[in-house]
Amino acid sequence: MESSAARGLSAENEGERWMAAALLLARAAQARGEVPVGAVVVKDGEIVGRGGNSPIAANDPTAHAEIAALRDAAQSLGNYRMPDCDLYVTLEPCAMCAGAIMHARIRTLIYGARDPKTGACGSVVDLFAEPSLNHHTSVTGGVAEKECASLLSNFFAARRSGSFR
Repeated sequence: MESSAARGLSAENEGERWMAAALLLARAAQARGEVPVGAVVVKDGEIVGRGGNSPIAANDPTAHAEIAALRDAAQSLGNYRMPDCDLYVTLEPCAMCAGAIMHARIRTLIYGARDPKTGACGSVVDLFAEPSLNHHTSVTGGVAEKECASLLSNFFAARRSGSFR
C-alpha cells in the first residue's frame, strides 16, 4: 500500500482528508434529523469503520457516531481491539464514547469541534488524561474545527427557529 508520504500528503492533509469523510457522515446524520456528528476509523491509510449519529432513529442512547464507527471497524477487522487505528470525529467525544475509545485501544483520537457541555477531552472533563486508566489514547482537537462547529451551530439554530423538523 502506498504511504501518505509517498502520495505527497502531509499528516495535516491526511487529517483533513479523514475529517472530510467524517463530515460527510455528519451531514448524512443531519439529513436524517439527527445531531450532525460523524466518525471514521482509519487503519493503514484506509477507512475501516464509519458512523453517524442515530440515537433518535434507533431509539438508542448509545447510537453515537463514535460507537457506530467503532462497531463497524470491529466487524471489519474481526477484533474489538484497534491499537493501530485512529478515530476521526467531528465533535469532541462524550464520556461514554471516550470510554469506548479507550476500551477499543484506539491509538489516536482526532476531533473537530469542542463540546463545552459534554466534552470528555478537556472541555468538561479529560478522561484521556486520567493517569490511573490503563490505556492512553493520544488526542488532537481542532482539526477542521470551524467547519465542524459551524455544521453543529447551524443545525441547532435551525432547530430553535423551527425551520428544521
